[in-house]
This record gives sequence, structure tokens and C-alpha cells, in this order.
Amino acid sequence: MAIDRYDTRKLNNPVYALRCLWQGLVLLPRPSLRRFVLIPLAINFLLYAGAFALASYYFADFLAWLIPSWLDWLEWLLWPLFGLAFILITFFSFTLVANLLASPFYDKLAERTEELLTGTAPQPPETSLTRAVMREMGAELRRLWYFVTRAIPLAVISVIPGLNLAAPFLWLLFNAWFMGLEYTAYPLANHDILFPEQRRLLARAKLGNLTLGGVVMFGIGVPLLNILVPPAAVIAATVYFVGARKGQN
Repeated sequence: MAIDRYDTRKLNNPVYALRCLWQGLVLLPRPSLRRFVLIPLAINFLLYAGAFALASYYFADFLAWLIPSWLDWLEWLLWPLFGLAFILITFFSFTLVANLLASPFYDKLAERTEELLTGTAPQPPETSLTRAVMREMGAELRRLWYFVTRAIPLAVISVIPGLNLAAPFLWLLFNAWFMGLEYTAYPLANHDILFPEQRRLLARAKLGNLTLGGVVMFGIGVPLLNILVPPAAVIAATVYFVGARKGQN
């Protein structure tokens, strides 16, 4: 199987995942990658500006509705907890839209990053430009469907009194996992490892994927930094897999 090319013990190492994230930021301004970074940066800027405006406008009303009156005595704890979850979920939702629009550029960014690291470009499936764009956007829509079908039960839990105390923790854990799935998809797709196999591979490296996705998730919640995080995450994910490929120096 294609996924057996990778050392899952290394992929599961959170320290290794953090090193890859740092290298993603370091490589971001490289001239050979710049053309595949600038358009996603513009998309991210426009969408995250909208997310920030939306979060600012609805933040207080949403938390007042979500926290029942009988929990007023815990408001000092619940406000920052639910507030963090609300901000991250808002930016996370806009990230899904941004990635859908930028997915063809991220695919090329992962390809060029691998070429920069190894000297050899991956050989994605032979196809026309139109089909390649449709393939990437189709993959993005499949990941979006995966997210929606799991977010709905979490949304239900979020509005059930008592149970909703666990909701912020569940949301943060799920979002971290999904962010890992989202950004590792691009370098894997260049080796024809698509969503079902990707999930099987990362199921063997849960801690590494949660580390990578968790740092990306919190970075997306920080204004201005969140413009840079998505393309840096694509580069980091490419470093993550190239460095864990069996036989790779």
C-alpha cells in the first residue's frame, strides 16, 4: 500500500511535527514558492477580514444565548472557554471556504515544496489543468462533507444544557484533528494518496496529526497571523511527509 512508504512512528512524534511547522514558516518566503503563496494570501486576507467582522459583531450575543442563567456563577470560567471556541470555530469555518478556493494553488505549493526539499518533483496523476482543478476542489468538498457530518452532532451537544459544558473541548479536539487532515491532504494527493488512505495513515499517527493540526488551528485564530498560517501549513505538511518517507535521507 502507498501509505506503507511512511514511518508512522516518526509521523506520530509531536516534536517532529512541531519542527516541521517551524520549517514551514521558514520556507514560506522562498522565491521558488512565492507565486503559489501570493494568491492564497490574498484570499485569506479577504475572508479572514470578514470572519473577524462577523465574530466581533455576534460574539457577546452568542455567548449570552449559549450560557444559561443558572450558570451565571461560572461565567468567569465559561466566557473565555466558550469565547475561545467561538472564535476558533468562526475562523475555522472561513478557513474551509478559503481552502476550497485556494486548493489548486496549495496543490502546486506542496509539489514545489517537495521539489525544493528533494530535488525531484512528485508525479501526480496525468491530467489536464481543468481536471486537476476539479480533482482538487472535489477532494476539498469531500473533506468538507466529512467535517459537516461530524460537526452536526457537536452542534447539537453545544445547545443541550449540561452537555454543552463538554462542547468546547470536543470542538477544539475535532477541529485540531480536522486541520491536520486538511493540510496533509495536499502533499499526499501528489502521490495519489487520497482521503480514505490519508485517514488510514493518520489513524496510525494520531498524536502527530493532532499536534500539527492543533498548532495550525490556534494560529488561524490569531488575526494577521492567520493570513500566513494556511500556506505555511501546506509547506509544513509537505516537510512532515517527505522527512518521514522510508529511505529518505
